[in-house]
Amino acid sequence: MDNFAMDFNQFCTFDTFRRLWEHYGYGRRSNLQDLRKKEFARIKGMTYLDHAGTTLYPECLIKGFFQDMASNVYGNPHSHNSSSRLTHDTVERVRYRILQHFNTSPEEYTVVFTSGCTAALKLVAESFPWKAASTEEPGSQFCYLTDNHTSVVGIRAVASSFGAEVISILPEEVETRVKVMSQTGGKGYQVPHLFSYPAQSNFSGNKYPLWYVKGIQARKLYPSCDREGTWFVLLDAASFVSCSFLDLQEHPADFVPISFYKMFGFPTGLGALLVRNDAASILKKSYFGGGTAAAYLPEEDYFVARPTTSSRFEDGTVSFLDIISLHHGFETLQRLTGSMDRIQQHTFGLARYTYILLTSLHHSNGKPLARIYCDTDFEDPSMQGAILNFNLLDSQGNFVGYSQVEKLASLFNIHLRTGCFCNIGACQFYLGITNEAVKSNLQAGHSCGDNMDLIDGHPTGSVRISFGYMSSFDDCQNFLKFIVKCFVQGPVKFTEENLERLRPAAAPHIQDPLLLLPGVQSENGRKKEEYDLTAARITSSGELGTPAARGMGTPGTLTNIFLYPIKSCAALEVNEWPLGPQGLLYDRVWMVVNMNGVCLSQKQEPRLCLICPQVHLDTKNLSVNASGINPIFVPLEGSSEQYQAEPVHQSKVCGDRVQTVDCGDRVAAWLSEFLGKPCRLIRQSPNFTRDRRRDHKTGGSAVSLSLVNEAQYLMINRASIDLLQELIIGRNGSGSYQHFDVQQLIHRFRANLVIWGEEPFEEDEWTSLKIGSTLFKVAGQCGRCQMIGIDQSTAARSQEPLQSLATCRNGKATFGMYLIHQESSSSVLTVGSPVIPETLPAHQKTNCTP
Repeated sequence: MDNFAMDFNQFCTFDTFRRLWEHYGYGRRSNLQDLRKKEFARIKGMTYLDHAGTTLYPECLIKGFFQDMASNVYGNPHSHNSSSRLTHDTVERVRYRILQHFNTSPEEYTVVFTSGCTAALKLVAESFPWKAASTEEPGSQFCYLTDNHTSVVGIRAVASSFGAEVISILPEEVETRVKVMSQTGGKGYQVPHLFSYPAQSNFSGNKYPLWYVKGIQARKLYPSCDREGTWFVLLDAASFVSCSFLDLQEHPADFVPISFYKMFGFPTGLGALLVRNDAASILKKSYFGGGTAAAYLPEEDYFVARPTTSSRFEDGTVSFLDIISLHHGFETLQRLTGSMDRIQQHTFGLARYTYILLTSLHHSNGKPLARIYCDTDFEDPSMQGAILNFNLLDSQGNFVGYSQVEKLASLFNIHLRTGCFCNIGACQFYLGITNEAVKSNLQAGHSCGDNMDLIDGHPTGSVRISFGYMSSFDDCQNFLKFIVKCFVQGPVKFTEENLERLRPAAAPHIQDPLLLLPGVQSENGRKKEEYDLTAARITSSGELGTPAARGMGTPGTLTNIFLYPIKSCAALEVNEWPLGPQGLLYDRVWMVVNMNGVCLSQKQEPRLCLICPQVHLDTKNLSVNASGINPIFVPLEGSSEQYQAEPVHQSKVCGDRVQTVDCGDRVAAWLSEFLGKPCRLIRQSPNFTRDRRRDHKTGGSAVSLSLVNEAQYLMINRASIDLLQELIIGRNGSGSYQHFDVQQLIHRFRANLVIWGEEPFEEDEWTSLKIGSTLFKVAGQCGRCQMIGIDQSTAARSQEPLQSLATCRNGKATFGMYLIHQESSSSVLTVGSPVIPETLPAHQKTNCTP
């Protein structure tokens, strides 16, 4: 064991990693640890791994920009006074700085500022001189790799509307379908065609060859070798330029769209189209806005555009203050890192290390933990970017839904991204999703950007992590610890051949690969309370390894009724309660919002659970109570005149727009004092009806909702709570019992109705149930988030019970069922009422119950 410890100390230290990857950090120019402490103090305790979404801005960039704004007066650049000339001159200097960054000059390229990369692509789509085929000559073609961002693929709608032919190209076809062109030169058609591809895939990080630019232009690659005419190249560089150097002198693409927040983190809403001057003259536009006209007549169809490319295409006043901030972005990036080459080497080293470790991890039965989606082995930074895309697998080889990975990651303060990343083509290719499956998934209720991560066991998307110039070795360590702690089942195993790539040539053989993991010690000093992954696992027979005695109860009855008058605040428990048209009467009728009118939940403000509303039906008041402050009262109902006098506000609940009315300054002051931030209390407008979106499976008529998330009622099963409690105690020790007793767990799940079923998770198979004389229809399972990690009596956060729930449910963190009120011969629900469920037919039952 001493040798194991020696191997760990010798191999898995930061100094060893520096020897293994010598390009980590930025040398004497900037110590990475000091850089993060000084410029990125706000991410202390956070593992930010979504740099492909947006990188982070350093504090000195914002401070420098602020000082600039505080010291200078920048006027509208279309005016001619001194402040306006200052703006004009500064903007022009920024244009030059942008071209300098890409190793080109104003003689070769023009910078056209846009609102982002997508706007730059749209500009090309609407300005390119598409030609329809005629009897004299063939028409234009728009060709694009299937591995392209949605905003690139969207060009096809414009191209086809002008009669151009649209062709999608598989990445391998660019080189494999090359054919020798005729030496006679053909008929000499000059029809314009456009080919678009990404310098780097935003899905996988695969870098496509930049020599394709000249190859397509010279008609030596497919598809240009297959069609006469003039071929132009649109190089989507948005993902590439965040961590890599693009040399436009060497690779002169005709049109290059970029977004600056990908490079600097600030400003957002600003991008550019870099236009090669030799290609600029082909772009035509119809609309003309302020600043683009040399002359025009309002009473006659007469317009002459300004002569320069930028002035022709920048309609109206550019976002000049944001543009001026780019100067500080370039200067800061250069000062902190030295060059884009250094950034590329640094970020690639982190991605490579993480890739090797992740591909090496296996469950105790030898099954791999992850399926990586890439075309490289992470050996060459010119071929692979700092992006790692994957899905996790359980010990049986089943996929773990990406939304469950994201929810658990949030408990560890790890920021990553999931889904298809606006790149359906790459998602289809790597995940094996057919065109028919995409269409059927839509019919099944899945659309881009939602949390429906698995359909019939197959993933609809994946997990992506990505690194930026301020990312550190600790980010890799934290991510890998999270993966092992939450998803490896049984003692972790490694693939030795993969680990060989991490060892220096003279390194001794590492007999215990577990020691490669960050923070894990040898048996002599292993932190079992943190990293013992074998405690309370589900055995192959489906039983818990550490069973505990269950509490006593009466199966088949309703044991608890809770309502939550103020959304995200404490529960009000009752023995019986009247039913209203939207669920339990006065359930989630009110909610707390911030100063911008955005709903506050316990995710942002855990202390909401310490606010205890009480509904007084006799006095028709809602009392709002909390420790250390006098209660305040709000009327349950107002007169129609009062509601008409109050202004109606628009708010959002789970994507639905709702109309609300404010409850006044007194209660707003009370809430602001208790929570320590400006906020207000609003209630759903009585004149507004929020209908539940109909589900394709459940169908049925529209259902009226209050400010609930998904349905009128949320139900949980006491038997399922008991099983989950056993797992938590087994994983964390008997000392955790006081924090996770049954009642405490029930409160964490914030259900309206608690029933006592005969078996844990039998409710998964229910289609409807009758409680007393009231019939309910099951509307689906409740997917859980980090909010169940909040102790409802203290507002303290913890990783449980979400972590044990995901383990218990094979990676699927669902608990409880949504219900819709169908019919009743009674107007109240009463604790102790019998519960009679109706279940799915046997052939339709799922198999996610432990």
